[in-house]
Amino acid sequence: RGAVGSALTALSPQDWEQRQEEDTLLIERILLLVRNVLHVPPDPTEEQQGVDGDASVHDRVLWALHISGMDDLLKFLASAQVEQQWALHVLEIISLMFRDQSPEELAALGQGTAGAEHGEDTRELETLRQRELAEKRARALQRPSRHSRFGGSYVLQGLKSIGDRDVVFHKGLHNLKSYTHDLGKEPRRVPRHRQAA
Repeated sequence: RGAVGSALTALSPQDWEQRQEEDTLLIERILLLVRNVLHVPPDPTEEQQGVDGDASVHDRVLWALHISGMDDLLKFLASAQVEQQWALHVLEIISLMFRDQSPEELAALGQGTAGAEHGEDTRELETLRQRELAEKRARALQRPSRHSRFGGSYVLQGLKSIGDRDVVFHKGLHNLKSYTHDLGKEPRRVPRHRQAA
């Protein structure tokens, strides 16, 4: 870890109430130093002398920041609730880190081998989805589209209702065994003083 990173590491975990004025100034100076180093414009003559595919000076600075652990410290400062006073400095540093990159390049960078795997996963998911939809359609065709609550009416021959007609039973056949003439009637209430002990 470099001298700048270790100095910032030593100061970061301190509670902001316990931090001295000198510590706060030192953190700000370190962040400004990193910002100013990243703000240096590229030198076109030096960039042309390098071999194609060779890392630029900006990329080498970013790699040095990564090796020193400075990027983790910047993420900590950006996400810690008590370190909000450094948010604009950190935001400026992060924007300078991505200065030479276009959003399209950054998005395509992580999709080298993952892009092929992602495409294969997408095709597999689409195949599974089509199969599931076909099964769903087949099940929908097999059953009636709407459930009928009407279980049917049955005439019970040999069992007379009021008058000389046969009983008409409006429940399902599975309820036939429990049929009584009192089915559906409210039970007669017996007053308390007449109830059996």
